[in-house]
Amino acid sequence: MSSPFLQAIHIAFLVIVSVSVSIPASHAAHNKSPNLNTTVLDSPLLTKKIGANHTIKVDINGRGDFTSVQAAIDSVPEGNGKWTIIHIRKGVYKEKVHIPENKPYIFLRGNGRGRTSIVWSQSSKDNIESATFKVKAPHVVIFGISFKNDAPTGVAQTSQNQSVAAYVGAEMVAFYHCSFYSTHNTLFDYKGRHFYHNCYIQGSVDFIFGRGRSIFHNCEIFVIADQRVKISGSITAQNRQSGEDNSGFVFVKGKVYGIGGVYLGRAKGSHSRAVFAKVYMSRTIVPQGWTKWSYTGSTETYSKRSTNAMDQEQKQRTGLHGLYSSLMKKLLLTSPWTSWMARNGYRHGY
Repeated sequence: MSSPFLQAIHIAFLVIVSVSVSIPASHAAHNKSPNLNTTVLDSPLLTKKIGANHTIKVDINGRGDFTSVQAAIDSVPEGNGKWTIIHIRKGVYKEKVHIPENKPYIFLRGNGRGRTSIVWSQSSKDNIESATFKVKAPHVVIFGISFKNDAPTGVAQTSQNQSVAAYVGAEMVAFYHCSFYSTHNTLFDYKGRHFYHNCYIQGSVDFIFGRGRSIFHNCEIFVIADQRVKISGSITAQNRQSGEDNSGFVFVKGKVYGIGGVYLGRAKGSHSRAVFAKVYMSRTIVPQGWTKWSYTGSTETYSKRSTNAMDQEQKQRTGLHGLYSSLMKKLLLTSPWTSWMARNGYRHGY
C-alpha cells in the first residue's frame, strides 16, 4: 500500500516519464504547450492526494493559529507520522525556518510564490548556517512559497560569500510552484531524492549545488552574472561522490535566461553529473557550456539536449557529449529511485 505522499509524487513524475526525448526543430516548436496527458499540479490536488485532515494556519496579521512559520512547525509533535498541512497565508515572513529530522509528513502550503514569502538576510562561510529555509525531515511537500536570502552580495572569492535561500537535506522532498532568490549558492540541494516542479531559481555563482538526486521539471533559471569577478558564474556545481553514486541534477523542459554570460555548470570533482534536456537556453549561456575551473579531469558526465535560439552556435560547444540517454537511465531508472515510483504504477520510459 503506497503512502499518500507517494501518490502525490507519482503524479509529478508522470510529467517526466511521459516526455519524448525528441528535440523540437525551433524555438517556436518548444513554446507549444506539451501534450503530457497529465493533471495540473495545484494546491487542491496535492492537498487531496496527501489526504491530511489537520491544518495549522499561519497568518502574519494574527488571524490564524500562529503568526510565525517556525512556531507552527514547532507545534508539530516529534516523530509525527500523519500528514499535517501548515497553511501560510500571504505575507512576507522575516524569519529563518527549519524542519528538523524528527518532523516528517509536513505540507507547507503557501498562497503562491510572490504572495507568501520567507525572507532572511545572512551571509556565512557555512552554507547550512546561512540558509533561510532548511528541511532535514523526509516526506515534505512545499507549494507556492518564495524563499529569499537578501544578504548583500559578496565577492565570490571571499570566505563569507555563502547566502543560501534553501537547504534540502532529506529523502523525498518536493517543491511545487516555489521560487528561490539569492546570488551565490542559492539552492543547496545537499542530498536525497527531490523533485522541483514549475519553480523559479535565481542566482549568479554555483547557485544550484550539492549532491542531491533531483529532477527540475519545467523550471525557470534566471542568471544574474557577477560582473565584479573575471570568471563567468555557473548555474550548477553538482558534487557526486563516486562512480557508484546515483546522484545528479536533471533539468527537463523549462528555460535558462538572464543577464551576462554564465556556464551551465562546473565540475566539483571527477564524478560531477548534470543533464539539461529539452531546456530553452538564451545567449546568457557561454558557448563552451561547461567549465572545469580548478578541476583538471573530464567533463564527460555533463550532457545537454536543448531547444536554443542559437542552434548553430550550440553545436560548437565543447564537452556536450551524447550521454543524454544513458545518464537519464542511470538517474531515473535505477534502484532505489524506481522502487519509490513503482509502488504507484510507474512504467519505464521518460
